[in-house]
Amino acid sequence: MAVNSPIPVAADLKPVAGIRLGHAEAGIRKANRKDVLVMELAPTATVSGVFTTNRFCAAPVQVSKAHLEGMHMASAPIRALVVNTGNANAGTGDAGLAAANATCAALADLLGCEAAQILPFSTGVILEPLPVDRLVAGLPQAIANLKEDNWFFAAESIMTTDTQPKAASATVQIGGKTVTMTGISKGAGMIKPNMATMLGYLALDAKVAQPVLDHLVKQAADKSFNCITIDGDTSTNDSFMLIATGAGEVEVNEIGSPEYAQLAKAVIDLSQKLAHMIIRDGEGATKFMTIAVEEGRDIEECRKIAYSIAHSPLVKTAFFASDPNLGRILAAIGYAGVTDLDVSKLNLYLDDVWVAKNGGRNPDYREEDGQRVMKQSEITVRVKLARGNASATVWTCDLSHDYVSINADYRS
Repeated sequence: MAVNSPIPVAADLKPVAGIRLGHAEAGIRKANRKDVLVMELAPTATVSGVFTTNRFCAAPVQVSKAHLEGMHMASAPIRALVVNTGNANAGTGDAGLAAANATCAALADLLGCEAAQILPFSTGVILEPLPVDRLVAGLPQAIANLKEDNWFFAAESIMTTDTQPKAASATVQIGGKTVTMTGISKGAGMIKPNMATMLGYLALDAKVAQPVLDHLVKQAADKSFNCITIDGDTSTNDSFMLIATGAGEVEVNEIGSPEYAQLAKAVIDLSQKLAHMIIRDGEGATKFMTIAVEEGRDIEECRKIAYSIAHSPLVKTAFFASDPNLGRILAAIGYAGVTDLDVSKLNLYLDDVWVAKNGGRNPDYREEDGQRVMKQSEITVRVKLARGNASATVWTCDLSHDYVSINADYRS
């Protein structure tokens, strides 16, 4: 069960004008489960995305990147996205590329557009052929139930080991006019930044110029999905797509404008909410942990230290056990790769408890205080480096017995 993250309520997810969503049960891996999602876009939509940095990136990632590049060159708008779960279509070579392209062609025929105007996405088991015939056979069913208010079912359609769907909505007032935005995400394991291992789709009804959207999607990812980690494994398929449908009244054409600043804040806030849902639903997670590193020389070294703590199996298992074995945190800081770090000035806190002072155990620290914090379901680890004014925050979870069980049995 996700940590302090209630299941989204379908009625609370706001339709976004200019995008319709439909799902199907195609039997990609298991029968009687939603496993195909189609998102149809208005011709006015602009689309941008960021993708996994894994060199073994999946066939659909390669095709989506190529189609987005072609959109820039040919000015042919993206008309639809198609997602399947149950099979990653990764590590599948030329046959995988052919399957991804065949999916695009089949959906394009049904929607009356070109294959290059379709973006494919897959998630699931790696190194297994995509049952493209089943996927294609499910497309008419997905198109038949295209609706603007299908966001909850859309979130269910992209789940793998997730225990619940992840979705949220928001509105923002810009120049007296309302921008509506809704997003979904999936992910529970193989979560590590650059690009964070997940799928995420966020749509808003503003008109946003393509260069502006390209900037915004990177900014939003860097402050949300690229600040989460569950197990340090970067997957092959991960993508975060930002869609501006252009069906609303608000128009944003300049990155330096007040309108952009307002829109960017709303998009980042919603992206962070969707990213946090992934961590809260991490495989076997029982605790949601915020790792904040402050007073660093630059953001890069703050992130190095934050990730070092967040990725440490020893730290994560200690938090699962509520065991204040906090020397593990100091060790993770020490091997983070900040070679000139003066540990004699470092201070460490668990929530309100001052644990380490000037590089050593705080004389006033009591272990029962540390254990009190570690028994909580939400915990903040705060590190002060006393080197400057930079800071960085990442979010992670603990590492439990269930994580091993889930991943040992994943293909069964």
